[in-house]
Amino acid sequence: MKLYEGNIITKLPQTGTSIFAVMSQLANEHNAVNLSQGFPDFPISEELVDMVTHYMKDGYNQYAPMPGVPALRSMISQMFKQNHGADYDADNEITITAGATQAIYTAISAFITKDDEVIIFEPSYDSYAPSVTVNGGLVKYARLQYPDYSINWDELPRMISSNTRMIILNSPHNPTGSVISEDDMKRLETLIKGRDIILLSDEVYEHLIFDGLQHQSASRFPDLANQSLIVGSFGKTFHTTGWKTGFILAPKKLTTEFRKVHQFVVFAVNTPIQHAVAEYLKNPDNYNSLGSFYQQKRDYFLEAIKGSKFKPLACHGTYFQLLDYSAISDEPEMEMAKRLITEFGIASVPVSPFYRTHENNKTLRFCFAKKESTLKEAADILCKI
Repeated sequence: MKLYEGNIITKLPQTGTSIFAVMSQLANEHNAVNLSQGFPDFPISEELVDMVTHYMKDGYNQYAPMPGVPALRSMISQMFKQNHGADYDADNEITITAGATQAIYTAISAFITKDDEVIIFEPSYDSYAPSVTVNGGLVKYARLQYPDYSINWDELPRMISSNTRMIILNSPHNPTGSVISEDDMKRLETLIKGRDIILLSDEVYEHLIFDGLQHQSASRFPDLANQSLIVGSFGKTFHTTGWKTGFILAPKKLTTEFRKVHQFVVFAVNTPIQHAVAEYLKNPDNYNSLGSFYQQKRDYFLEAIKGSKFKPLACHGTYFQLLDYSAISDEPEMEMAKRLITEFGIASVPVSPFYRTHENNKTLRFCFAKKESTLKEAADILCKI
């Protein structure tokens, strides 16, 4: 529905400032330890920085090809073949994007029209629903089951109608850290096979997975892959969130439609960074080691808060840890999160804004993609509350 704000038509009347920006601003105002917004506070690879510098000095500073630098698309194709046994043609099935959020928005814009239904799982990352709404689509919310945030397989099939055009899946999952199983993916494959439904699979944390689990990419399931657009992010993988470089994989028939919109949204993505990432990907250790790297940080953080009254929920991926504060307070999540900043000097993100109805499970999200000294400082604060 379009509503008028003065003389301006607003397509998103219920949408305000992102919760990440709100909490980070509050953290800055109170000089709080910031475990709210999901960005690392440690240096990125000097080798990768040197590679970017090299390509800048070597003159790779003009427009890249619209689909992306061929060398980078080729390396992504090899990576998915090695990791998932999936075959994606570098020329016709892989597109480089200006970050994952642009990939997600462009994918929704390319395929969703007025009154098309899109199923998203909540708690959900905050860009999904507005991107559907602004393109005239209708959002249907499937609720993940608390506290393990698993798919409710009694509910999901009943939500599908003749108007369902897309399902958006995110695993490893932001904000909860839950991970989709192989059985879940097989059931989803069976559910949408033969239907005019696209799976938009947000897999930006695919290399940040713990406890011996394996990432179940949609690319691993041939029938599902044939109906899927898979989103990845080098910002998440290589701790370079400010570079805004991502990618999307899809069969040629879907890629063709995606690129029709992509060319008018950004046309092309940062050229020297694409060349540098392509070179950096030649060493698989640069991404295959990330699971153990972040699991060590998660485990350090959990060990450091053992003396607190906060109860950790299971986290098998991403760099976010949910903590249950019900033993401390009955306050709603937003109030509790703000009080932690203003009274105790530590910033988190409430999970309630990731729900349409702002459900209150008394859980807060803490980002552990931080230096050990930052995590220790945060844990010391939490143990005193």
